[in-house]
Order: sequence, then C-alpha cells, then structure tokens
Amino acid sequence: MGAVKTKRMPRAVREQQMLDAAVRTFGRRGYRAASMDEIAELAGVSKPLVYLYLNSKDDLFATCIRREAAALTDAVRTAVRPDVPVDRQLWDGLRAFFTHTAEHPDGWSLLHLRARTGGEPFAAEVTAMREELVALVTRLIVSATREACRDPHVPEYEVAGLAEALVGAAESLAGWSNGTPDVTARQAAATLMNFAWSGLGNLLDGRPWAPPVDDGRTTS
Repeated sequence: MGAVKTKRMPRAVREQQMLDAAVRTFGRRGYRAASMDEIAELAGVSKPLVYLYLNSKDDLFATCIRREAAALTDAVRTAVRPDVPVDRQLWDGLRAFFTHTAEHPDGWSLLHLRARTGGEPFAAEVTAMREELVALVTRLIVSATREACRDPHVPEYEVAGLAEALVGAAESLAGWSNGTPDVTARQAAATLMNFAWSGLGNLLDGRPWAPPVDDGRTTS
C-alpha cells in the first residue's frame, strides 16, 4: 500500500490563519511587544513561512489593520438599508458597529488602540476607515435634515460636526462596553441612539439647543 499523501492547505487559507494569529497578538500586546516568533507559534507555522507569506513585521501589522478596518466598515455599510427611515438606518448601523466590535475584540483593540500608537503610517490606515464611517453618518444626518427642513440643498458642512461627534462617541462606547460583561451590543447601540437621536430629533423639529445669553464673562 502506498503512503497516504497529506493535503496541502491552500495559500489563502494559510495566510488568513496567520493573519488571525497576528490580529490576536497585536491586539493584545501591541506592535512593539508582539514578536514574529509568537505569531508563528500561535498560527502553527514556522517564522520563515510568516515572512515568506506576509513579508516584514511592518507589512504584517499594516495588512492586519486593513483587513480589520475593511471588515468593520463592510459590516456597518451592509447593515444600513436605504429603504427604511433614517432613524432605523442609524440604529441598524450602530447595532452592526457594536456587534462587530464585540465579536472581534482583538480586531477592535488593534484599530482603536494599537494602530494609533504604532506610528504615522499605521494611524493613517485607521484614519481612512474612520473617515469612511463619518461620511456614512454624515449622509444619514444630511438626508434627515433635508427631509425635516423640506430643503434639498442643506449643505453637508452644517451637520458634519454631528457625524464626527457620533462616531467618536461610538468608538469610546465600544471600548467601554467591551470591557463591561453585562452590556450587550444592543444595549450599547440603544444607549448611543437615545443620547444622539433625541438631540437630533429636537434639531430636526426646529428646537435646537442654544447657549445662554452672554453674561459678560466670556467673548467666545
């Protein structure tokens, strides 16, 4: 009887296995503390194979960031359906965001914490992802504003700051909820929805908050 031949793992599958190990290691230890030996051992391959497939440690870190950023933005974009009311679109997007970050805590740690401290090239990758999310939220708020005001020409810049604030709040809340075992993704999304949409609702109804009349103590 001839020897049984073992089936080789396809390159794409092996590469994803290495990236999974790298995301876990970088997400938990950071760029500088993580080692290629550690990543190779976790992936069950040799270190030379990691270098052969994914080049340098810098390249591996950048590839991990791109993969996790694409997965997060795809999850949010896919969840937002244009055929439902704007508040439902925002709710679906927030639920997708918090669900994804909860299910991939190492990936979220990589994006939210590790990439920002790894150096400018890595931070730029995360900035690109964030800008895409802000653009998506901006479009939602612009649509709601134009509909409420019955003015199709309300400029985006008037609500761009609200989108920036909402994405920033979602990022902070994801870090908090992931570290709080009793908080579900749905609860985190509801918390932010109550905080944000209530204020947006007043704005869209023509009841924006206004600062107090200057009492002489400040000129700003």
